[in-house]
Amino acid sequence: MSKRLYLSPPHMGGNELRYIQEAFESNYIAPLGAFVDRFEEAVASFSGVKAAAALSSGTAAIHLALRLTGVGEGDRVLASTFTFVGSVAPILYQGAEPVFVDSDKHWNADPKLVEEAILREKPKAFILTHLYGQCAKVDQIAELCEAHGVTLIEDAAESLGATLNGRQSGTFGRFGIYSFNGNKIITTSGGGMLVSDEEEAIAHARKLATQAREPFPWYEHEELGYNYRMSNVLAAIGVGQMEILPERIEEKRQIFEWYREALSDLEGIEWMPEIPGSRGNRWLTTLTLAQGDPMRIIQALEEANIEARLLWKPMHRQPLFAGAKCYGGAVSEELFARGLCLPSGTAMGREDVERVASVLRRELV
Repeated sequence: MSKRLYLSPPHMGGNELRYIQEAFESNYIAPLGAFVDRFEEAVASFSGVKAAAALSSGTAAIHLALRLTGVGEGDRVLASTFTFVGSVAPILYQGAEPVFVDSDKHWNADPKLVEEAILREKPKAFILTHLYGQCAKVDQIAELCEAHGVTLIEDAAESLGATLNGRQSGTFGRFGIYSFNGNKIITTSGGGMLVSDEEEAIAHARKLATQAREPFPWYEHEELGYNYRMSNVLAAIGVGQMEILPERIEEKRQIFEWYREALSDLEGIEWMPEIPGSRGNRWLTTLTLAQGDPMRIIQALEEANIEARLLWKPMHRQPLFAGAKCYGGAVSEELFARGLCLPSGTAMGREDVERVASVLRRELV
C-alpha cells in the first residue's frame, strides 16, 4: 500500500533536537526556563507585538484572555460559529453566554452580522476566528469593536504568519492567540501563545497560568489561577520551529497552488478565498463541491490511505450549544455540508498532491 498521507503532520526543521538536548543538559525540564523566554520573544518579534506568554494550549490562551477582559457570569461573548470548539469552550468556563455569528462568502465572520449582534446583544468581548489560515476582515471588525467598547480577542490558532495589509493576524485586537498543536503550521506537540501590546496584561496572564502564586517565600494565593504554562522542553521545540516558519508558509501556499493546478479543469470546485489585501498561510487546503458527497470522497481517499476531513461543524449546530443565539447560520451550514480539508503537510511533494487529486478526479468526473 502507498504511504499514508496525513492531513497536516508535524514537520521538524533540524534544530529542534539540539535545543531539546540543551534543555535536558540545563535540567530545566518542567515549566519555565530559558527556552520559554526565547520562544515568547521569537513569537512576539515575528508578530510585531510587545509581549507574549507561552501556554499549554491555544484554548488556555483564550481562557486567560477572557479572564483578563473580566468576562464572567451572565456576560455575553460573541464568537465565530464556523470554528473549532476550543475557540469557544472558554466562554462556558467563565459562566458567560456565547452568541454566535455566521460567515460571509469568504468563510470568516461577516462584519454586517457582527455589527448587528453587537448592537443587539451588547457583548463584553468577541472571539474572532481566522479560519484555516485565512485572515478575517479583522480591520473592519476591530473598528466595530472599538466603537462599541467590545474587547476583540483574535483566535489566530490556525493563522500564524497570515497577514492583512502587511499586519500579522492576532495583532489587531487587545489579545491574540496562537496554537502549536501537533497539526498546526508549526508545533510544540501541544501548546499555545497569548500575545498583546499590553505588557502588564501579559505579565498577569503568566501569573494566572502558574496557579496565580503571589511573590511570597511560601505558596500564597489571592486569586484563582491555572496550571497553563508551557514546559521548557516544548518551548525548545518551538524555538526551532519558529526558525523555519517563513519556509513552512511558502510550502503550504505551494501545496495549495499544486492542488488548484491539478484540479483546474474540474467544474464545481471552489477554493477558500483570500480577502483583498490579505495573504494566508494556507494551513489547510480547503474547498467546497457543487455536487458530490464529501463523506463518500473522504471514504474513497481513506481507501487510498489518504486522510481528509469535513470542514468544521458550526458551533450553533453542536449539541453543547443547543439553544444558543446565532446571527445568520446558513452560510456556515452550507460550507459544512459541501466542504473538504485535503492533506496539506509541508513534507508533501507534487507527486503526493497528484495522488490525492487523482482520487478526487475519479470520484467527481
